[in-house]
Amino acid sequence: MSKAMQGLSGRQKAAILLITLGPEVSAQIFKHLRDEEIEQLTLEIANVRKVDSQDREVILSEFHQICIAQEYISQGGISYAKEILEKALGETKALDVINRLTATLQVRPFDFARKAEPTQILNFIQNENSQTIALVLSYLQSEQSSQILSSLPQDKQADVARRIALMDSTSPEVISQVERVLEQKLSATVTQDYTNAGGIDSIVQILNGVDRGTERTILDALEIQDPELAEEIKKRMFVFEDIVNIDNRSIQRIIRDIENADLQLALKVASEEVREAIFRNMSKRMAETFKEEMEFMGPVRLRDVEEAQTRIVATIRRLEESGEIIIARGGGDDIIV
Repeated sequence: MSKAMQGLSGRQKAAILLITLGPEVSAQIFKHLRDEEIEQLTLEIANVRKVDSQDREVILSEFHQICIAQEYISQGGISYAKEILEKALGETKALDVINRLTATLQVRPFDFARKAEPTQILNFIQNENSQTIALVLSYLQSEQSSQILSSLPQDKQADVARRIALMDSTSPEVISQVERVLEQKLSATVTQDYTNAGGIDSIVQILNGVDRGTERTILDALEIQDPELAEEIKKRMFVFEDIVNIDNRSIQRIIRDIENADLQLALKVASEEVREAIFRNMSKRMAETFKEEMEFMGPVRLRDVEEAQTRIVATIRRLEESGEIIIARGGGDDIIV
């Protein structure tokens, strides 16, 4: 490696890499970059006069190592990547690759916890204060956070949900302290940058995954504690009763994907508006059969009804995520034509 190579910045190395890869590959890479990044790299490429063949090989090797390290991180986290790279490159070289990668790609805090079972995390944090629980849940996958939030004592659920919704940035010292404690059981990584987590979008994703009873308990409590926040959260959520706001074609698509037994249970205590929205999108014969079977059902447990509604809402959200239906939400941002 030449002396000039030792003084190159990351951006200069990226420019040399693009030159080495050639115009066609570089053009494809540019498609995934921001305009500002493209301008900066274009300027660096223009300033490159000559690249030593040995330096070119070093940069390609460095790039390959970082790609491999990123793949290992995605498979099993930083600890796993470090272990594998140490075996392949040695401890010093592996640490150098990991440090370069985490400095440029920003590994999110609590990366280790997102690969753990929710019950494991719950066992550790359930007795912590609400702010600590909110911090951890805001960084986990929404499915994990939903399960944990549902399992917390009811008197804590609304408080934790409120703290997640109102959370802004958290200092690296606080995050590091919580991570270090979690490391005793689950292994951890520490970030050195201020990071944003939580917020209304975060708590909406979490509440979308909890059971209906937990959802109602939290929203009812929030309506008392912070009515404006509760209203903002509800605007962004979809609940079973919101079926009345879905277009007929989408309702017909939903009916095809849900179990008749779930729909019958869900409609047992539904409003007349919801029933009408469902029945008008069935054939006359099917609607009559549904009504007859619902009459023969007799009394049902509220818990069974709520579970059926939760499954139906999960199906609706899945169809929306796949683009098969469109749901107009509060705020008038979605226009269906």
